[in-house]
Amino acid sequence: PYLTDVIRILQATLLDQYAEVRRESCRCAMACAQAMPEHFHMQSESLIKPLMQTISHQHYRVRIDVIQATGTVIQFGNGKSVDDVLSHLAQRLFDDIPKVRHAVTSVVGEWLLHLRDRYSYFHKLIPLLLGSFTDEIPENMKLAWTYWEKIGLQWEKENEDDLKDKMDFSVSQAHYPKGVTRPGLGCRELVSRNLAKILPGLCHDLTDWVESTRIKASQLLYTLLLHAEDHITQHMELLLRTLYQACLDEESAVVKNCVKAAELIGMFVSPKVSLRLITSAFGKTPKPSCVMVLTAVIRGSPKEILQPHLTDLGNMLSQAEVCQRSEEVFYMEQLLCCVQALIEVCQEDCKEISLQLMKILVTIMAIPCSRQLKEKVEETMSSLAEVQQADSFLSLYKQHIIQLMEWVSVSHDDWTCYSPEILQLDVIATHSGPVIGEALDKFILVLKACLQPKKDPQMRLKLFMVLSQLLQKASETVNSQGLFPSYLDTVIKDILVPNLQWHAGRTAAAIRTTAVSCLWALIHCEMLSPTEMLKVQDELMPQIIAALDEDSKITRLIACHIVGVLLKVCGRQFDEKKFTTTYTEVLKRLNDASHDVRLAAAHTLTDWFKCLKGSDVKSAMEGHTEFLYQELLIHLDDPDENIQNAVLEVLKEGSILYPELLVREIEGVVHKHRTPEYCHRLLHHVRSAKE
Repeated sequence: PYLTDVIRILQATLLDQYAEVRRESCRCAMACAQAMPEHFHMQSESLIKPLMQTISHQHYRVRIDVIQATGTVIQFGNGKSVDDVLSHLAQRLFDDIPKVRHAVTSVVGEWLLHLRDRYSYFHKLIPLLLGSFTDEIPENMKLAWTYWEKIGLQWEKENEDDLKDKMDFSVSQAHYPKGVTRPGLGCRELVSRNLAKILPGLCHDLTDWVESTRIKASQLLYTLLLHAEDHITQHMELLLRTLYQACLDEESAVVKNCVKAAELIGMFVSPKVSLRLITSAFGKTPKPSCVMVLTAVIRGSPKEILQPHLTDLGNMLSQAEVCQRSEEVFYMEQLLCCVQALIEVCQEDCKEISLQLMKILVTIMAIPCSRQLKEKVEETMSSLAEVQQADSFLSLYKQHIIQLMEWVSVSHDDWTCYSPEILQLDVIATHSGPVIGEALDKFILVLKACLQPKKDPQMRLKLFMVLSQLLQKASETVNSQGLFPSYLDTVIKDILVPNLQWHAGRTAAAIRTTAVSCLWALIHCEMLSPTEMLKVQDELMPQIIAALDEDSKITRLIACHIVGVLLKVCGRQFDEKKFTTTYTEVLKRLNDASHDVRLAAAHTLTDWFKCLKGSDVKSAMEGHTEFLYQELLIHLDDPDENIQNAVLEVLKEGSILYPELLVREIEGVVHKHRTPEYCHRLLHHVRSAKE
C-alpha cells in the first residue's frame, strides 16, 4: 500500500545533491523491485527518468549503482523501459572506468538471459553485449563471452525444434580465421536472425563524427560478421557500401577493423557474389577504398575457391580505367597490395594472369609520383616470378615482352605528352634490361612513328630521353642480342636526322640536344662503325655543323666531338666545300663562352689539319689555311693558359702543311703578343721540323 509513496521518495532522492544519498536510493530501488515484483512493474517507469539523469554522475561508484539499479528495475518492472535506457547504457560502454563498463555488461547479459520480453529486444541488446568483446580489460571481455555462451545455449534449448536439423547435421566451417574460436550454434543463429535489424544502425555509426563511436562500431562489425558467416551474403550491398566509406577513415583503427571484416566476406561469401558486386563498383569511379576492400576479400578467400575467378580479376584490374584511374600514391599503393594479395593467396595459379599482373605493376611503376614504390614493385615482380619458378623478374619480361610492347603501342599514333603509355614504355624499355633487345622490331617502329618532327614536341623529348638512357648502356639493353646495328640506318636517317633540324622554341632545342646525345652515345659505344658513318655522313654532317651554333653548351660540346670523329673517319673523302664549311664553323667555337667547348673546338681543328694533310684538295685550300693560321695565332695569345696550349698543338699539327707561310704569319704578329714565348716555341717547332 505504500509503494506509490516509496516511488515518489526515490524519485526525489535519486537526484539528491549528496552522492551517498543517490547510491543508497539505488539500493532501495533494487530492494523495492525484488520485494514486490507483482506490484512494482506498474510503477517502475517512474524511476527510469531520475535514474537516467543520474547515470552520468561524476562519481563512478554512483554510475555503477545506477546501472545495477536500472537492470533490476527493468528486470522486475516494465520491459518497455528498455528503449528509454539503451542509449544511456551504450554511452557507458565508452566510460573510462572499467568497473562501469563491467556493470553494463552484467546488466545487459542478465537481461538477455532473464528479461521477460527479451525476444523483442534481442536486436537492441546483442550489440551492447558483443561490444564488450573488444574491451581493453580482459576481465570484461571474459564476462561478456561467458554471458554470450550462456545466452546461446539457452536460446538453443528454447528453440530446439527449430534448430533440430542444424544440430543433427552441423557442418564445421572449412575455412575459418586462424586462432579464433567458432561461436556456438545458438550464438550464431541469434546474430544471423537479428543481423538485418542491427546492420543499418551499425553502418550509420561507422560514419559517425565521433572517433570513438566509429572505432567501436568497426570492432562490432567484425564480431557480427564472424557470427553471421554465410548469412552475410544477403546484406552484401549495404556492407560493401559502408566499407568503401569506412576504409577511407582518418583513424587507422577503423580502417584496420574494416579490412578484417572484409577478409571475413572473402572467407564466408561465395566469390561469385562478392566479386561481382565489388567489380561493379569498379565500373563507376573506383576509389582507393574499393581496391582496399577487394584486397581484403582476396586475402580472406581460399585459394581453390578463388581460382576460377582469377582471369576475370586480372582482366578487370589491368583495364586502363582501373589501373590508370589515378596518379594518387595511395591509390597505387592499394593496387599494389591487391596484386600482392593475389600472388600470396593463389601462388602458382597466378601463372594464368601473369601478363595482366605485369601490366598493372608496369603501370604502377610508370606513375611519376609513385617512384617511391619502385622497390616494392620490384619485390612483387620477384614474388610473381618465384611462384612461377622463374629466376627473376627479368624472366617475366622475357616471357611477356612482345605482348607488353603490343599492349603499350596499340594507340601510339595518337600519343601526346600526357599519354600514360609513354611512361609505361619508359618502364618496359629501361626496367627490362637486356630483354628489350628481343623486341627491337616493335620498339624501333614506335620510336620511328612517334619521333617525327610533326608530332608533339614534349612527347618527342620524353621518348628521346628514354632512347638516350638506353644507348648509354647499349650492350646491356638494346644491343644485348647484337641486333641493334641492323636498325642503325632507321635510327639515324628516320629518327635522329629529322630531329636535328632547327625549329624555334626551348622544347625543340632540348630535342636537338637529346638527339645529338643519342648520336654521340652510338659513336661512343662503337655501335656506329666507320663503315656505317661513311654511309650516313652526307645526311649527318650538315645537321651536326648546324648544331655547333646551338644555345645549349652541351649540344655545342657534343657536336664538336662528333665533328672530330667524322673528320677522323670520313675527312679524307671531304671536298673543298665540306672542308671550308667545317673549319669556319668550328673556328667560331674558339670564341665560345664555355671553356670546355673552346678546348673541344681546338681538338677538332687538329683533326681537320690531319685530314687535310692527306687530302686531294690540299692545294686548293692554301688560302683557307693561311686565314686559319691568322685566326689561330690570335687565339694563341688567349688569357687562358689551357687554351693557349691547345691552340699551340693545333698550329703544330697545321705547320706541316705550309711551314713557310706559318713562319711568315708568326713573325708578323709576335711583337703584338702579350705572351710571345708561345710564338717562339711554335717557331722553334716549325724550324726543327723543316730541318
